[in-house]
Order: sequence, then structure tokens, then C-alpha cells
Amino acid sequence: MSNAPLTVSLNEERPHDLSVAPSFTTTGTFTVELENLGQAVHVHLNIDDELSRVVTLTNGNHFVNGGQTKTVTLSVTPPSEPVTGKLKIVSGYGSQTAYVDVTVTPGTGGKPPVEIDDTLSKPARAEPDQGLVGVFEDVFPDVDPRAAPLLVLAGVALVLAFVVASVFDSTAITLSAVVVVGGVFAALVLAVW
Repeated sequence: MSNAPLTVSLNEERPHDLSVAPSFTTTGTFTVELENLGQAVHVHLNIDDELSRVVTLTNGNHFVNGGQTKTVTLSVTPPSEPVTGKLKIVSGYGSQTAYVDVTVTPGTGGKPPVEIDDTLSKPARAEPDQGLVGVFEDVFPDVDPRAAPLLVLAGVALVLAFVVASVFDSTAITLSAVVVVGGVFAALVLAVW
């Protein structure tokens, strides 16, 4: 297990040929060396979902000239437990494909340390339940919260007055409803201001 590069030999025996070890283990950031022994070739690298939890591949498409060795760096976030996934290597626009089982293990220190400061030793304070008065203060910040019961009662009176006036077709009841609405409005004005 080391952070030595993972070497991929390209065009070794025939065009678009891939030769790579079937497995690779690392403890941190590593490189993939694309060693081209023949004509120029396009190579695509891809990591599966499991490996992408700890490995970052910023660029998957690479053009490697004949006789060139191109180095691709894969960043690793050290895991607390070993993570194994697949690195897919494709050459010649899909004509050849190889898979490498990559295992990323925690460094020699095991799990990363947990930083502890003084705030962890103090119990968390629970926010007091504000109830209806707290909600009222949030909705109407300029109104005295003690007026909340009056406003609820006023709302009930207004709804009742409108229901009674609309159900009964009577001038006296409609006039009474208007008086109730006017009284409630006056009470609300006095309570709010």
C-alpha cells in the first residue's frame, strides 16, 4: 500500500490497447500515469459512485500523444473506514475498457481526530415555546401582545356578525351586525394604538 502512481500502458500490443493492474490501494491523493507506447489516443477516466465519496476526478477526458506520459491527479478525502470502488479507463472512444478496483484506506493515524472545544461541554439551551403570544408578536410586532385575546375575540365577533347578517334577511339584524362590526373596529383601534 503506497501512494505510488497507478500506471496505465496504452497501445502496448495493438492500437487502443490498455494494460493496467486490476487493483490499487492508496491512503491519499494519487496519480494515474497514462503511458502511451504507440500512436496518439483519447483516454477517458471515470469513477463510480462509491469511490466518488472520497475521490475527486476533475477532468476525465485526456488526449495522450504518441510516446507521451500524461499524469492525472485524483484528490482523496481521507475516509474513516476503507472505501472501495471502480476506476473505469476507456481508450479509443470506447473500443477498449478496463476497470481497476481502487481501495482508499485511512492513513496511519486511523480515524481523523475530532476537535473538541468548550462549547461541547455546555448543555444546549432549548428555545422556550412561545405559544400563541409569541406567534402574535412575530406577525404583529408593533402591537401589545396582551391584546391577542381581544383580537381573537374581535375576529370571532366579526365572523359571527357576517354569518348572521347573511343568513337572515332582516334589516334590523343587518343593522345590528354593522353596529357590532363598528364596535369591534373601534375596540381594535383603541387596543392597537
